[in-house]
Amino acid sequence: MLTDIEIAQRVKPKRIGQIAAELEIQDEELEPYGRFKAKLNDSLYRRISDRKDGKLILVTAINPTPAGEGKTTTAIGLGDALAKIGKKVVIALREPSLGPVFGIKGGATGGGYSQVIPMEEINLHFTGDFHAITSANNLLCAMLDNHIQQGNSLQIDPRRILLQRCVDMNDRQLRQIVCGLGGKANGVPREDGFCITVATEVMAIFCLAKNLSDLKKRLGNILVAYTKNGEPVYARNLKAEGAMAVLLKDAINPNLVQTLEGTPALVHGGPFANIAHGCNTVRATRYALKLGDYCVTEAGFGSDLGAEKFMDINCRLSGLKPDAAVLVATARALKYNGGVPKTETAKENIAALKAGMENLGAHIAGLKKYGVPVVVAINRFESDSGDELALIERYCHENGADFALSEVFAKGGEGGVELAKKVCGAAERESDVHLLYENDAPITDKIETVAKEIYGADGVTYTQQALRSLGEIESLGGNQLPVCIAKTQYSLSDDPKLLGRPSGFTITIRDAKLSSGAGFVVAYAGNILTMPGLPSHPAAERIDVDENGKISGLF
Repeated sequence: MLTDIEIAQRVKPKRIGQIAAELEIQDEELEPYGRFKAKLNDSLYRRISDRKDGKLILVTAINPTPAGEGKTTTAIGLGDALAKIGKKVVIALREPSLGPVFGIKGGATGGGYSQVIPMEEINLHFTGDFHAITSANNLLCAMLDNHIQQGNSLQIDPRRILLQRCVDMNDRQLRQIVCGLGGKANGVPREDGFCITVATEVMAIFCLAKNLSDLKKRLGNILVAYTKNGEPVYARNLKAEGAMAVLLKDAINPNLVQTLEGTPALVHGGPFANIAHGCNTVRATRYALKLGDYCVTEAGFGSDLGAEKFMDINCRLSGLKPDAAVLVATARALKYNGGVPKTETAKENIAALKAGMENLGAHIAGLKKYGVPVVVAINRFESDSGDELALIERYCHENGADFALSEVFAKGGEGGVELAKKVCGAAERESDVHLLYENDAPITDKIETVAKEIYGADGVTYTQQALRSLGEIESLGGNQLPVCIAKTQYSLSDDPKLLGRPSGFTITIRDAKLSSGAGFVVAYAGNILTMPGLPSHPAAERIDVDENGKISGLF
């Protein structure tokens, strides 16, 4: 059996100019990065901005499990399947972070015969977007510390610095550090820490900005610290936003690549959904909607995280509205949610499946609260029994969702034709898509609405630190902003061990942060961390390159 990277390396991709020509993109609107990838510039969007938008399809999933769900694989395969039934489609996805690539999760370019290519380049340095974001964030940090070193005319309190440096790697050693040691010439000693690049506010701003001007304005609005008198200090007070925007001026243009079957895909931006808002750039989605009749996009992790944030943050701030949602699950993952160990999920177990389907039911119910039509896509394995699949299909219909089997991993677009037809039907239905809460609701009401309506919690408790932070945020006008709840992806609760559809629990908010440039309030639930660590045997141990430059071990 071929590995993902072996499958990808056997495909001869089209030149990126050919992909662009099929979308009627003109030469001057394309900025090639080698033979198989390119950026799309602003002149393209200005030319096509008056076109009617295509249908927007959001792909999400149940809570992730070790048994696997295949959300990105399904999103890519659905795009190929829509193309097979004659639809003009453009896929919009996030860029992979190097942290998971070298950690435990692997890459984020799909799998089997449903991948975007060149997978090695997309999973590694790609077009350098993440490096630019890292540099912009760390430039701001350097300018802040330099301001303190050079006399501190703003009277910044070193004990109340909110900004962290970042690196796009899982490195737990950097979570908490002391910097500025070694004498006066080396800066002012203080406690600090790193987060992963995808958790930074700069990444969120990058993904939500409309254009370069909007990007620069948002960068200037980043709250970086407080003065000794308790006054807020923003990036614009340090005169940093112009230089930061310079570092991002090329990165902000969406990246054009293709699937194994030659379907165009825009891969751009990459915040995690457990600690950030989990959606690709608004710019990429808007380009895709103008270039195709259908745009297939995905939101990170389960619908309790990615889809909720797509709706309540992304759509609220951008005006986007999905025409249908695809909810990805597997029989194996549902049985895992029903209490079966990963090693036993390939065996038929009707009782465990019935118990685990409650997790699926919670995600269907959560999506329907936004008024979006739902199609459940079961990513099929050979071990799935007919009785198990029939039970899932019946459960979906009883809960008001369409159902389709997907075999895109093994068969590419051909294995997703049934799903594509169901999605087209759902997208054509009249719907009343709406958001979960109003802008002017108190921040605590917004948090509690998400916790109760989407997670199924009984309520929310707040630490004293969280209440202090929320009070400061409200005093700065943050009460008008949506909330981005950072919590574990493995459970509907804030406890990763509570699988299925837990009940009788509360969510604990331990702290909150104002992302004033991005335009939302981050609420930290449970013990969620913004800098992941590597597992005992990271994927990096298996990744290699031979003397001819051929990469192996990526997945």
